[in-house]
Amino acid sequence: MQKSSLTLFFLIMFAIGTDTFLISPLLPVLRHEFHVSTASSGWMVSAYALGYALFALVAGPISDRLNRKHVMVFGMAAFSISTGLCAAAVGFWSMVLFRFLAGVSAAVISPQIWASIPILLPKDKILQGMGIATAGLSIAQMLGLPLGSFFAARDWSLPFIIIGLFSLLLTLLLLFLLPSLPPRSPSGNRLSLLKPYFGLLSSRIAVTAFAAYFIFQIGNFAAFSFLGSWLSGAFGLNVAQIGQVMLYLGIGNMLGSLFGSRLSMRFGRSATLLSGIAVNSVMFPVLALTHNLAGIKAELLVIFGIAGILFPIMISILQSLTDTARGTVSALTNALMYLGTTIGAAAAGGIYQTSGVFIAVTLVTALCFVLSAFLFRKSGVAAS
Repeated sequence: MQKSSLTLFFLIMFAIGTDTFLISPLLPVLRHEFHVSTASSGWMVSAYALGYALFALVAGPISDRLNRKHVMVFGMAAFSISTGLCAAAVGFWSMVLFRFLAGVSAAVISPQIWASIPILLPKDKILQGMGIATAGLSIAQMLGLPLGSFFAARDWSLPFIIIGLFSLLLTLLLLFLLPSLPPRSPSGNRLSLLKPYFGLLSSRIAVTAFAAYFIFQIGNFAAFSFLGSWLSGAFGLNVAQIGQVMLYLGIGNMLGSLFGSRLSMRFGRSATLLSGIAVNSVMFPVLALTHNLAGIKAELLVIFGIAGILFPIMISILQSLTDTARGTVSALTNALMYLGTTIGAAAAGGIYQTSGVFIAVTLVTALCFVLSAFLFRKSGVAAS
């Protein structure tokens, strides 16, 4: 049962990851299709992230009082429909609306996965389970992005149709294969949406740790969101060629997700986390200064290999802050990630259009990473 559940979680994160990351290589095509500026095009990334961030804050406390299986089935059905609707967008604002709805739907699903893993797995297997689920995102970058780019080269709407149909299949598999996951907190008490957050954020350690995670994601998605636009503008790559370059990004992320737990156990969570953030704060600006595609592919392999190691560590650290409100933790974690995406993509769009150089965006990323590492160390939670 654990294996089938983890396989489902892997596939769900693959579908959500492909849908999330697909917009980056598609931005040059969609910008031309909808006749919008580079700065405005960032809102096709930010709309999804904003919908996710806003709704996750509500979905988390509610899901802690409901059967997580039922919540996931409902969320996957909604995600299938909203993603399919993106293929029917007739203009910029309709695409922004459908991306917003897809983000809202994804906000129902992903927190349940991170919250369910500590319930389904023994304590010594939790980080490994987090890595398997994260690997779904990595495989999405490795295979989903190139495949999506391949189909988009024929028709930009085709990837959204395929993801929508695949998500519908996953909805049915969830219904029949996932075990029941009833709430651990009493369901008879009066529901308060704010009380779980007040309880969670009542300590300085938690506030500092979540702030560190939030700032990291602002920097991370500032660079990632316009990676496709940079490759298109600086090297003249089309959407299919951008997808081929991002294949190396996905390979790195997958390897980091699958084998990062071994590094963490050998060197410790704190050392692995802080050193990984420090290395990537240097690697992103180096990437922007690289003038050949072979070097860029190698650097993406390293950067996102490290990112694949860091993400499960961050999630496991934040999940360890509570035993009874894991859905709230997952919701806040995901909300902060996508709010960081919203801010990072919007800010990067303005910076990139104003400066005309990708290095300006990556320097902001480096600054965010340095501040994030400082806050993680100050919180002390990574060493706990």
